[in-house]
Amino acid sequence: MIRDTAAFDETLQSLRRYVRERLIPREAEVEVRDEVPADLVEDMARLGFFGWSIPEAWGGAGMTTEELVLAAMELSQASVAFRARVGTNTGIGSEALVADGTPAQKDRYLPLLASGQLTGAFALTEPEAGSDATALKTTAVRDGDHYVLNGTKCFITNAPIAGLFTVMARTDPQDASARGISAFLVERDMPGLGTGTPYRKMGQAGSPVSEVHLQDCRVPASHLIGGTEGTGFKTAMKVLNKQRIHLAALCTGPAIRMLDEAIAWTTQRRQFGQPVAAFQLMQALIADCQTEIQAARALILQTARERDAGQDVTLQASICKYFASEMCGRVADRCVQMLGGTGFIQGHPIERFYRDVRLFRLYEGTSQIHQLNIAKRTIAAAGYRLAD
Repeated sequence: MIRDTAAFDETLQSLRRYVRERLIPREAEVEVRDEVPADLVEDMARLGFFGWSIPEAWGGAGMTTEELVLAAMELSQASVAFRARVGTNTGIGSEALVADGTPAQKDRYLPLLASGQLTGAFALTEPEAGSDATALKTTAVRDGDHYVLNGTKCFITNAPIAGLFTVMARTDPQDASARGISAFLVERDMPGLGTGTPYRKMGQAGSPVSEVHLQDCRVPASHLIGGTEGTGFKTAMKVLNKQRIHLAALCTGPAIRMLDEAIAWTTQRRQFGQPVAAFQLMQALIADCQTEIQAARALILQTARERDAGQDVTLQASICKYFASEMCGRVADRCVQMLGGTGFIQGHPIERFYRDVRLFRLYEGTSQIHQLNIAKRTIAAAGYRLAD
């Protein structure tokens, strides 16, 4: 749902100009420095990027799902680091609060997240709890008007720079199911919370990722999201349901950019007396990229509209994330092929994106987990029940 078509068209046009004039020219700098420069972070905060999906009542733009994915497709045509810098605030770093936070929790933190004064992080994954998120071992034990948290989280985006962590922990040690999990808001300066050295990664330079360590970390009971134990996993699923649609859009933007770069190259590069783009086998690669990009875009927009209409899009969100992330990987591979040796040389945008987008097929549910989810839900919808 787009609330005001004319106004939102202007927003997208302004965003498109900003991406091309301000962000894309600084991509190489971000890779070398392995951080997004402070002046660009300030720019994005001033322009409201951190609060895209945070409700207007708390200083955000209050974007609908459809508006969010369209904006995400534009922003993600620049280096992945830029969207990662703002993405946790307008995605998994704030969504638990938006979905299930108490009024006091929302009033305290959402304005800070929307303005970019505070960076959020979503701490669910653990060394032994990735695809099987219910296997998490981080504990939260009630101690008077506090909870004491112990455990380790891994692969947490923006953890090294985050000021607020949404942490999933087990409050009922007797219940090994999802019902024993609760969600907490943990501030960086709370005693017992620490973050590890940022990982050295294959790609996504400028997007810091590390472990989160909780050692007798005392968290006020008022920081239990929603004020109720045992609802944390439901909160996490709400977060991931929306975020998977958002992430699918963030996979589509890079694919659009890579195809644009490949077309620019193949129409100028000449072999055998003509542009490389004139060869039919090259045109087949271009056609395959364009077709898959358009299919992903249509699927994402359809799902976003259904979510805005209040429909259950659990299956569709999984399909979006699975298809778009795999699509992006295929487009990256084809674009490297179209550029030949140039596509393999460090410093070219396609070479950078080729490394950056590989992670899309791993986080927020691996492709294989989504395949299982899609198949199981499809079989159940047909009226069949698989044996436990």
